[in-house]
Amino acid sequence: MEPPGSSDHASRQARPRHPPTGWFVTLTPHRPAASRPTPGVHHVAKPPPSAVDNVVSLAKRRGFVYPCGEIYGGTRSAWDYGPLGVELKDNIKRQWWKSMVQGREDVVGLDSSIILPRETWVASGHVGTFTDPLTECQSCHKRFREDHLQEDYAAKKGIDNPDDVNINEVIACPNCGARGSWTESRDFQMMLKTYLGVIEDESGLHYLRPETAQGIFLNFANVLTSSRMKPPFGIAQIGKSFRNEITPGNFIFRTREFEQMEMEFFVPPGEDEDWHQYWIDERTAWYVGLGIDPDNLRHFEHPQEKLSHYSKRTVDIEYRFRFAGSEWGELEGIANRTDFDLGTHSKHSGKDLSYFDQANNERYTPYVIEPAAGLSRSLMTFLVDAYHEDEAPNTKGGVDKRVVLRLDPRLAPVKVAVLPLSRNADLSPKAKALAAELRQNWNVDFDDAGAIGKRYRRQDEIGTPYCVTVDFETLEDHAVTVRERDTMSQERVSLDRLTGYFAERFVGC
Repeated sequence: MEPPGSSDHASRQARPRHPPTGWFVTLTPHRPAASRPTPGVHHVAKPPPSAVDNVVSLAKRRGFVYPCGEIYGGTRSAWDYGPLGVELKDNIKRQWWKSMVQGREDVVGLDSSIILPRETWVASGHVGTFTDPLTECQSCHKRFREDHLQEDYAAKKGIDNPDDVNINEVIACPNCGARGSWTESRDFQMMLKTYLGVIEDESGLHYLRPETAQGIFLNFANVLTSSRMKPPFGIAQIGKSFRNEITPGNFIFRTREFEQMEMEFFVPPGEDEDWHQYWIDERTAWYVGLGIDPDNLRHFEHPQEKLSHYSKRTVDIEYRFRFAGSEWGELEGIANRTDFDLGTHSKHSGKDLSYFDQANNERYTPYVIEPAAGLSRSLMTFLVDAYHEDEAPNTKGGVDKRVVLRLDPRLAPVKVAVLPLSRNADLSPKAKALAAELRQNWNVDFDDAGAIGKRYRRQDEIGTPYCVTVDFETLEDHAVTVRERDTMSQERVSLDRLTGYFAERFVGC
């Protein structure tokens, strides 16, 4: 996609800038070749709405995600990422960083502190406005976000405006089923507090950041000077954020501790709307390019009355998770934050965060376009979309059910599995040596336990793109059998050609 100001930009000017607020837009982007059916291969339809449950079970069983502190009963909605989860997270971050920073000349990186000066959150509006409407069931005393109850009910009943839903009249408590027992909603502060220093008093009060964006705004002038950047340009970072969510849940979708992948793109006033649309298109294409089915994506245009205090326009990229009670969930938000952030920090800090354009001899406060993605939500999306069930031949001439994660090779936690045909004094050492050689370039697994068919299944369900079988013929012809995950096709590849064979298939990993 060409950025605003490119040769085809004029042709895009004629289209409507954006649909009416509150609308959902169905996406029909070009499907990448990798997502097209493979000729001669039987493709089974995607799993029914229980896909999320299947993925949760698989993730826990195979070491993608573990409950936090399970030996002590765990912490609600807190999760640890196991060996495969860490690899998948790192691969997602790597692809995001390549796309947003390394692959562009107009974006640089940053890693700012989690604990920022307290005045940051006063200036940003978080201390005064970063709240959610909390309501409590007077029967079981469970607390919920009132707006979430309204939105879920409106989605089920086809009601256009969730604010029209009176929770005491129509909504039963999700926990105990009681009706008409909701308290009046009150604002609930979502920032987590901590204290610095030897005494826990007001002077030491600080907050764990609820977003990574503010650290970028505080460093705007530093980056502008040290990197010699000028608008339009962006600053990106990946890092932990914390929110005291009222009702965390849906596995890793909504948690109190999470990682964000955010970029603040600074543009001259007047160019903000075109750049906003550019980043909506660019970010949507990123997910599709990594294998997400575009039929499972849509855009949600935030109604004007629901916009954040800093936003001129916000569009969410949503994914069809098929949660119980809510089919869609926000994957990423792209906001036009106007000049609010740099303006408010200039006012509160007394430091000038404007930009002087020497070419036009004018000074202005840049507008900001913010694509903000959740890393854990992205991980969950890639797992759910990649999860498939089909059939594979077994050694008895029949077929077995097969679970396979059709992850893009760039995201797959393990790239290659080396499997000796059997535990044999001649085969195992050769297979281990081959795994060690391939491990110099990629994450490679070695597995010699059990029947070869079962080992294939173990690799299929964690998304390993290729399995290499070392058999007795290898000792004679110095070649191995390479099996491809999705088609289950096999071909013979000589050992001296194997590294180059995979290098061609793992471009961009």
